[in-house]
Amino acid sequence: MSISEIDLVRVPGLAPSGPQSPQSPQSPVSPVSPESPRSPESPRSEASAEPLTMRALREGGLRLKDRIIRGRPEAVERQHRLGKRTARERLESLLDENSFVEIEMYRRGTAPGRPYTDGVVAGSGTVYGRRVFVYAQDFTIAGGSLGAAHAAKIHKVMDLALATGCPIVALNDSGGARIQEGAMALDGYGGIFRRQVEASGVIPQISIVLGPCAGGAAYSPALADFTFMVRGTAQMYLTGPDVVESVTGERVTHAELGGADVHAERSGVASFVYDDEEGCLEDVRFLLSLLPGNNLEPAPVVPVAEEDDLRPALAEIVPVEASRPYDMREVIAEIVDDGEYLEVHERWAPNVLCGFGRLHGEVVGVVGNQPMVLAGVLDSTASQKAARFVRFCDSFGIPLVTLVDVPGFLPGTEQEHGGGIRHGAKLLYAYCEATVPRVQVIIRKAYGGAYIVMDSRSIGCDLSLAWPTNQVAVMGADAAVNVVHRRELAAAADPDGLRAELVARYTEELMHPYYAAERGLVDEVIDPGHTRAAVARGLAMLRGKRARAVARRHGNVPL
Repeated sequence: MSISEIDLVRVPGLAPSGPQSPQSPQSPVSPVSPESPRSPESPRSEASAEPLTMRALREGGLRLKDRIIRGRPEAVERQHRLGKRTARERLESLLDENSFVEIEMYRRGTAPGRPYTDGVVAGSGTVYGRRVFVYAQDFTIAGGSLGAAHAAKIHKVMDLALATGCPIVALNDSGGARIQEGAMALDGYGGIFRRQVEASGVIPQISIVLGPCAGGAAYSPALADFTFMVRGTAQMYLTGPDVVESVTGERVTHAELGGADVHAERSGVASFVYDDEEGCLEDVRFLLSLLPGNNLEPAPVVPVAEEDDLRPALAEIVPVEASRPYDMREVIAEIVDDGEYLEVHERWAPNVLCGFGRLHGEVVGVVGNQPMVLAGVLDSTASQKAARFVRFCDSFGIPLVTLVDVPGFLPGTEQEHGGGIRHGAKLLYAYCEATVPRVQVIIRKAYGGAYIVMDSRSIGCDLSLAWPTNQVAVMGADAAVNVVHRRELAAAADPDGLRAELVARYTEELMHPYYAAERGLVDEVIDPGHTRAAVARGLAMLRGKRARAVARRHGNVPL
């Protein structure tokens, strides 16, 4: 068979070379969009059966590729009118320039007329020169809905990320499962979820919600390590407003049900929230610059200019009086390298702070009580937030620095009946299980069970430092005196005077700055201004820490 007899011209966009014009009736090619390609089974006309050239093949392939990349102009324009970028525009912002390598661009479903890419752009690129794998759902094609071919592309890119030990970033903008494909669409989602669980703790997983993400699809961001959302366009829920109204009678908007602010403040699903896609994608890049590629690599270290570790401002930030609040963020800013801090879940459970920073160029995870909110007490949501963060840091070998100023657990029937004990146990479990270097800094109050949970020496902290303002005790002096000396106070002629005397004595004997250090619960009482230097020395000392693994399948976290 000669080459002229081989039916190669059936590929859409492929035109033979020759003098005829594109409008010639003998031409086998007419302009087609990626949405409605010529059927591969269409027969060749006898008039077009002439020899092909490599040039014609290449030019036809380039035209087809260009049409796929450009997309349908009206669909792209509609996406822009909604205030959203296209999938490819988003990847251009996320990845280093000219670093994206796309896979399976020509993949499409089996039904006639199905578009190329099948509504998802997948591949790999770099962020600050480091390899990541990505997929971006394309809302301009079938609303980004997920079918079998769409899911297969996502499965492949996830498998490649796990095989190569690189982070995976998902850009979600989809109408959900493709109803026309029925159970195969659901099977595709199941394959994504299973791969996410397999990759958990092995490679970082980041989910970015830039449009609708409804139904079963919402579990993918929930399984990711970090979820980013953009106000106004991102929506995430299991059942939409129409279903909610039909079942419960409750009327609610998309934003009220599953908007970015709802998930940032109430559900805790959104780790980060932004006003626009540009700021969102820039912080995704920043987060990736702080994380290792996988659980066997160290987090990236950056060279830093010589900095003075003496920070006298720390002594001015924190009041000596235990009841006066201050902003723990100001303390963190003085400890970490300048500008190298990214807070996680800033608006959810704000009574505890969690974030990544750098200290002498090395990445650390920081957990700290926030006296500005609920006096820094631990409650159910704060415990869950901190536990998840601690477990992530431990999974990827990121040292932990815990800043303690906690008066206890939040009291009340709502907390007790809502599982406060169980949720607090999650944080306790996370710290006990952690094998990374762990440095505790007791700044002021460290009372009761909350002190134990905040990475105390008793649950495995490697190095405990304390400021001269530290108070390690079962409870505050006032409360302790009221319990221990209640009979004496009840019988006293001057109960207020006696109480003041007993409080002073209790504080002097059991809560002085060196009480915990004298009993081996604190390694060193440090000057506040030397905190940065002391933490850096401690982490340097612990850099070679190795933990012995216990032979078991896995522990049973109190979920």
